[in-house]
Amino acid sequence: MLSNERVAWFNGEFMPESQVRIPFRDSSWVFGDGCFDMTRTFGHRLFKVKEHVARLYRSLRYLRIDPGIAPERMCQLTEELFERNRHLLGDDDDLWVGQRISRGVRMVPGDNLEHHGPNVVLECMPLPLEQRAKMFKHGIRVVVPSQRRVPPDSLTPRAKTHNYLNLVLADQEVRSLDPEAWALLLDVNGNLCEGLGSNIFVVKDGEILTPREQFVLPGVSRQTVIDLAHEEGLPLREADIDLYDAYNAEEAFITSTSICLCPVTRLNGADIGPEGQVWGPITRRLADAYARLVDHDFVGQYLRRYVDGMEARPF
Repeated sequence: MLSNERVAWFNGEFMPESQVRIPFRDSSWVFGDGCFDMTRTFGHRLFKVKEHVARLYRSLRYLRIDPGIAPERMCQLTEELFERNRHLLGDDDDLWVGQRISRGVRMVPGDNLEHHGPNVVLECMPLPLEQRAKMFKHGIRVVVPSQRRVPPDSLTPRAKTHNYLNLVLADQEVRSLDPEAWALLLDVNGNLCEGLGSNIFVVKDGEILTPREQFVLPGVSRQTVIDLAHEEGLPLREADIDLYDAYNAEEAFITSTSICLCPVTRLNGADIGPEGQVWGPITRRLADAYARLVDHDFVGQYLRRYVDGMEARPF
């Protein structure tokens, strides 16, 4: 009999989400000592599971955590988890599907825990289609916070760890100024860097630019757009991009797992993109190519949730 509660996978067993129990001394809770990765579905089909799991295992190697599960098995479990939750989706709904792994719990005398190794959770969550629909209708308003991104010589951004405090505090600052704005941090050199779970692209003099991989989490959606740009014959390169470049850009857009690709229309209060338009020609061309790749109109999926007057909530 199918359950009306989502199922998760926890340390070797499928179970209802409400039964997953992480000890309070878990290293991820205590230190942010863990990592994760997330993909999404398009029309109830998982997207690039192998690529996301491969990035997960690069993060694990960086953190020196062995989950005790081979990447191939992690892919299989991820796909099975989605199948066990598929029946809960409406026809026009989709899910985030991901893996979360901590180093585990340090043994303390008398703790009575049977398991002290890595804690592994596979989970599903509904995509925030209603909350983000307004961004596809009117574009994203980006604000640069006072916080700079943690420099790569302190902690690499290329590992998708559970330590997101730098990005969370930046997001809180920006949302205190504009609840609908998307935070975009600068790196320590004053160049555009990244936001919480997102990468930035700008179009300047007909060329697509995106920050260098050394300073950002190289998103799977980011790489998808890079590949699509090459296939479309559009010039693209990684570069240092300062605010002067951004203010003078013809177009800008954000990529992330959930939104895929969405136009930026304002940066620190300045208009970006073609006057009076949300979608610039290159942003639109790449979005159309992305939709063809996944065989799913993700822009339309968001716009069908749009309600006039609804507040956009980036997170």
